[in-house]
Amino acid sequence: MRAFVFPGQGAQFSGMGQELYNQSEKAKELFEQANDILGFRITDVMFTGSDEDLKQTKITQPAVFLHSVILAKTMDNFNPDMVAGHSLGELSALTANGTLNFEDGLKLVSLRAQAMQRACEMNPSTMAAILSLEDSVVEEVCSSITNEVVVAANYNCPGQLVISGSHEGIRIACEILLEKGAKRALPLPVGGAFHSPLMEPAREELARAIENTHFSNPNCPVYQNVSTVAENDPETIRKNLIAQLTAPVKWTQSIQHMIADGATEFTEVGPGRALQGMIVKIQRGIAVSGVS
Repeated sequence: MRAFVFPGQGAQFSGMGQELYNQSEKAKELFEQANDILGFRITDVMFTGSDEDLKQTKITQPAVFLHSVILAKTMDNFNPDMVAGHSLGELSALTANGTLNFEDGLKLVSLRAQAMQRACEMNPSTMAAILSLEDSVVEEVCSSITNEVVVAANYNCPGQLVISGSHEGIRIACEILLEKGAKRALPLPVGGAFHSPLMEPAREELARAIENTHFSNPNCPVYQNVSTVAENDPETIRKNLIAQLTAPVKWTQSIQHMIADGATEFTEVGPGRALQGMIVKIQRGIAVSGVS
């Protein structure tokens, strides 16, 4: 069985999508439709903008979404048995498998990006990658820090768990985790504490939009970050998507469930190769490839 997976924020690069725009008339139409929906020419930033330009949250998330979804819609062999997306990538997956239409998916991504930016400005915060330590140890340390916000946020693969919280909470946690044997505790260049309680204002804002958006029956199951199992019911998918902003991304568990349900080949659709690297660490020997 073939699984298609979609990357999240951080995979962007200058020039992304330009070759696709130039070579496919259908892709060009979708990119131009996106420019109209967003009210500015995001293609100009994607194709010729600097890395700094692309780091703007209002640009990054729609840019990664557009690259991924338009690739999927113009591929000759996009016939997934199942899909999943990492954080932002979940909205790409839900658009690619027909749960959301293109316009609604892009509008939600744009609103998500802006709501997250506002939440970051309200609560200055950050994230850090903890390498080569058991998940249970990281979870225990985060739970022990009660005077600051710090939580396990991204279960990327065995030996790589990202924590999220206040600047002081992350600093304290990193110190303790290094003492506990972490190989590295690496602060990440992000604007805020994604997938933590500090994103509650963004979750509330996005929830209102999601509640007013039509969700169709998907063409194939989606393995969501929150539940990690195959989901086909539009209302369950909607509920999980609302919870995602303040809940951890359980990527390791999602991939494990996809494999248990018969996935034998994973294809990453969109910029970068980060998910391919994670998947081979979750299941050595599994077939992975990418379309970018």
